[in-house]
Amino acid sequence: MKKRVGIIGAGRFGMSLAESLMNAGSEVVLLDRNRPAMQSASEFATAIQGDATQPHVLQEAGFDECDVVVVAIGSNIEASMMATANCKELGVKTVISKASSELHGKILRRIGADSVIYPDRDSAHRLARAISNHDIVDFLEVSEGYSIAEIDVPEDMRGQTLAEANFRKETGLIVLCIRRASEDPKKPRSVIIPQASEQMLADDRLIVFGETKKLDELS
Repeated sequence: MKKRVGIIGAGRFGMSLAESLMNAGSEVVLLDRNRPAMQSASEFATAIQGDATQPHVLQEAGFDECDVVVVAIGSNIEASMMATANCKELGVKTVISKASSELHGKILRRIGADSVIYPDRDSAHRLARAISNHDIVDFLEVSEGYSIAEIDVPEDMRGQTLAEANFRKETGLIVLCIRRASEDPKKPRSVIIPQASEQMLADDRLIVFGETKKLDELS
């Protein structure tokens, strides 16, 4: 099933993200006040001219039906904050907001952003990969063709040990560690350096290393 992603802001980052997501097979809805930008974006996305600071505009554009919304507004901090708050008010499950500074990022988190990105650190390509690949929680390209990613345990391997699943041979990836949820939901996940006999639980997160194409095949 295609993932529906909303993007607010058609600057360089927003446009690059939209193209990367479309190429990855996601359904993209792009919203911006700028009419020429929307005309250009209409070639590869559902492009809508509108003001994201107005909740009814987001609802009419179908942002309340998106799996993920990325608020990619640039220097207008007030608009960024209002768009983020509006998306959460609409009930969007995951809102990722672009921040121009650490302080901006802290404010965005306070008003509901599930994740904050900084354009100097996070490329649109990396974000598109993390959004599009349903099983990949986080992703870092180490060098050309090789990456580290945090992934969910593949469904057919849940409850098995690494040895029983023959994980490395089946996926071509190396498990560096396992992040396991605590019994107390308020506590952070514990980190386990696994042996072959370590069982993979359904809600574990695996930190894996290998060829980027192997990660793509897995997801």
